[in-house]
Amino acid sequence: MRTDAIEAVGIDEGGSLWVKPATATFPLIYREAMEVHWDAERLRLYSPKPREWSYCAWFKQIKDAAREQGVELRLGKDTTWSGIDPELQRAFADGD
Repeated sequence: MRTDAIEAVGIDEGGSLWVKPATATFPLIYREAMEVHWDAERLRLYSPKPREWSYCAWFKQIKDAAREQGVELRLGKDTTWSGIDPELQRAFADGD
């Protein structure tokens, strides 16, 4: 399994969580049937807007789907955040 840094994490205007890997791409992520999708234009994974699950649960789901594709995604000191408050950032890092 290879490791890739998470370049950025954010919540878009529709409320979906997205995770942008530094180098990895996931055009076939839909095959994992985990409700995680690949945005080929923005080069990032994203979840549906949370309904029953929290953003933390979706963050874990995105990372698990990437792992199923052979890539371990890792937060780092250079990860940038968009629309995510510091408390949620800490919760993501604690689960990383």
